[in-house]
Amino acid sequence: MIRKIIHIDEDKCNGCGACAAACHEGAIGMVNGKAKLLRDDYCDGLGDCLPTCPTGAITFVEREAAAYDEKAVQENMKKKQSSTASAALHAGCPGHQLHRFNRPVNEPADQGSFQEHMPVPPAASQLGQWPCQIKLVPVNAPYFDGAKLLIAADCTAYAYANMHQEFMRGKITLIGCPKLDDIDYSEKLTEIIKYNDIKSVTIVRMEVPCCGGLELAAKKALQASGKFIPWQVVTISIDGHIKE
Repeated sequence: MIRKIIHIDEDKCNGCGACAAACHEGAIGMVNGKAKLLRDDYCDGLGDCLPTCPTGAITFVEREAAAYDEKAVQENMKKKQSSTASAALHAGCPGHQLHRFNRPVNEPADQGSFQEHMPVPPAASQLGQWPCQIKLVPVNAPYFDGAKLLIAADCTAYAYANMHQEFMRGKITLIGCPKLDDIDYSEKLTEIIKYNDIKSVTIVRMEVPCCGGLELAAKKALQASGKFIPWQVVTISIDGHIKE
């Protein structure tokens, strides 16, 4: 049947996941860092997802599509509620979902200085340059000559305890958050990679959907630069582990 249904422009999608969270029917999901209409029969055509999209990637179209199946949607919603009961703590973006991690803490017996409260000696910072924000770093800088580039999501340094030693050491670090920074990182990253002697690129992101925007921007920049540079993507879980 011909009916009104949503259309998602993948080129405009920044991977924030807001539309997937707003779609109560479960018609939208995140696939490879991009929002995707998973099932036509789950889309009621009312467009609750449209106002949540910050980039205007979602529009209505009229095309051949399966009829909205309310019964199938209700069954799917029941399955989701039973399997993800903890998600009810927050109804918005998956990246806002509340979690509490129980970490072992070695409490000192006395109340001394800040250093006395530290269970291990402080590790040396491995930040190789300043500024480090993608928005602030210049396109051409001496430290880009022969650099191994680390493009990391803001949260990774807080989530992953050994970020400095394992990822930042010996690299030039650029950080950003595609959800909070209302810019397209790919343009600046393209210029940095294209006009400097970059030896490798490591992308470190969080597992939350909105971090897909950073990964996508870096991949677009690598492709647009016209260079063949070794690169890898590492994903950090919200509880601070590297995901395989």
